[in-house]
Amino acid sequence: MINPLQSWKMDKNALSVESLDANGDNTAYWLAKTPQERLEAMEFLRVVNYGQDATSARLEKILRVTQLGKS
Repeated sequence: MINPLQSWKMDKNALSVESLDANGDNTAYWLAKTPQERLEAMEFLRVVNYGQDATSARLEKILRVTQLGKS
């Protein structure tokens, strides 16, 4: 699997720092992106936050057999 962190580069010319109180509207930006681009951005942020191993690991399969009680 390709590491998303290697394929993404930050454009430092487009970077701006704002106060958390600023009323920035990112809705128009994200609506202009395709659904594929939005999913790729989401996956990138998930890898940044949790690491590649945490996002590619699979859930453990657990099977439990129980006896049904008489009603």
